[in-house]
Amino acid sequence: MSSKPRRRRSASPRDREAGAHLIPQLPWQQPSNPYPPMKVLSDDQVEVIHHASLRVLEELGIELMSAEARQMFRDAGADVDDESEIVRIAPELLEQLISTAPSEFTLRSRNLDKALKFGGNHMAFGLVAGPPSVHDNINGRRSGNLKDFENFTRLAHHFNAIHIIGNQVCAPMELPANNRHLDTYNANLTLSDLCFHCTSIGKGRAMDGIKMMAISKGLTLEQAADDPGVTTIISVNSPRRFDGDMADGLIAMSSHGQAVAVTPFTLMGAMTPVTLAAGLTQQNAEALFGIALTQLARKGAPVFYGAYTSNVDMRSGAPAFGTPENAKANIASGQLARRYGLPYRASPTNASNVADAQAAYETEMALWACMLGHANLHYHAAGWLEGGLCASFEKLVLDVEMLQHKMAFLEPIKINEAELAFEAMSEVPTGGHFFGSPHTMERYETAFYRPLVSNWTNHENWELAGAKDATTRATDLWQQALKEY
Repeated sequence: MSSKPRRRRSASPRDREAGAHLIPQLPWQQPSNPYPPMKVLSDDQVEVIHHASLRVLEELGIELMSAEARQMFRDAGADVDDESEIVRIAPELLEQLISTAPSEFTLRSRNLDKALKFGGNHMAFGLVAGPPSVHDNINGRRSGNLKDFENFTRLAHHFNAIHIIGNQVCAPMELPANNRHLDTYNANLTLSDLCFHCTSIGKGRAMDGIKMMAISKGLTLEQAADDPGVTTIISVNSPRRFDGDMADGLIAMSSHGQAVAVTPFTLMGAMTPVTLAAGLTQQNAEALFGIALTQLARKGAPVFYGAYTSNVDMRSGAPAFGTPENAKANIASGQLARRYGLPYRASPTNASNVADAQAAYETEMALWACMLGHANLHYHAAGWLEGGLCASFEKLVLDVEMLQHKMAFLEPIKINEAELAFEAMSEVPTGGHFFGSPHTMERYETAFYRPLVSNWTNHENWELAGAKDATTRATDLWQQALKEY
């Protein structure tokens, strides 16, 4: 198979003259965050959490349910108890192991123009991943299926604000659980030219993804190890339990040079104590343990510092996202990732059951915090609903609007003679207007961000156009996008 990238066909003038009404969107680009990261912890507080995490690893340890992984730690000098499956690591050994993890790396799909850099100020937004259910306003709520999976993949390819496909945007429940990942990998590779996440529940699923990615790029496994193109999320079963299948999937990915995001799922009040200090400490200990394992599998293997610390509703025990505590954790986790010189993964998620105002403001809260914390990979950035139990077509479109807002915000302000526009000011009399000035006319098509979903008409014209709210407009847009794809 040729490794030559396929090119997307751009809309031609003839298309526009024929009234194609293509959805306005920003061009493909990987955004960069030029602004200084925000700090919610002092440097001293970061060090306190660091040392508290090392104490957790040395005195309490992590339950590691993979014999192969335990042996790797034992060979490195860790204290391993096979009966309890607890691994304890001395601070000096831990710091030595994580020191070989790279501060930056690049993922390349079969389309080399869509290579993604991670680390530093680089950012990428990912599609929702993992929900067993799907919803849209036309067909309602239903179990995940391959047809919907394929349509989500088409939308991820169509909308330029989505840079990477998550691990099964929705689970195709009608397919056998032991091989459905092959169908989803195939959809990722044939319906899109983006990098994607593998399923790493065990070695087999991870290896299938690595092999299929290598085939799509015309590479051998050995060549693919030096040119990573897939990544995965390795979840830690907090508190302090590393599942055997997850460990085996991590080893398969890292030993073949592919990227891993080690991500503890730490909900304060359930999986950690209720305080942010304790939640961040436990998250940090669990993340560092997994990062160390990636380096035991292969020195220099690419890895993300993953963070998913939020809280539960203390009245019901239900997970909550987009909360003030979640936002502070997203920013603080960025400080910890930078403490270790690692690329950082976080998630702008919500707990709403519908694509409504709650879904928007919780997502926006978490998304700003991810940006302020300088997250490099924004996982679950488009389409997440119901606390991760449902992938929503309308929410995907609303999220793309928010992501484009952020991308436009990140563009630096230009200051030069043309931008200062003194001549334009001198040409317009006091009390006049700039609508028809040459300076305006030269820039009117590109001067401001053009919204995808927002409607800026007055109330009368909005009613004449059908009085559609943002969610209804999002329904129209995802249908149009599938036609344009």
